[in-house]
Amino acid sequence: MENNENWKNKTYIVGGVMGSVFGLLAAYLFNRAAEEDAERNGGKPTKIPTMQILTLSLAGLNFIRQITEAGKGGKKK
Repeated sequence: MENNENWKNKTYIVGGVMGSVFGLLAAYLFNRAAEEDAERNGGKPTKIPTMQILTLSLAGLNFIRQITEAGKGGKKK
């Protein structure tokens, strides 16, 4: 039972670290692009359209679904 919990804990730790790194990188790239946009538009970045937020949310859900499918493993004969 202890070995079973050990791999789960490792998965949570690796997933948490990877998620944090991915989130920080995404925030950095977003802020950099918003800064460049603000410089071109007189100091204010433009607002993100609602459809773009919805599209990004659906892409994120699809990404999570793909990770879940990868955890199921391949087809067994």
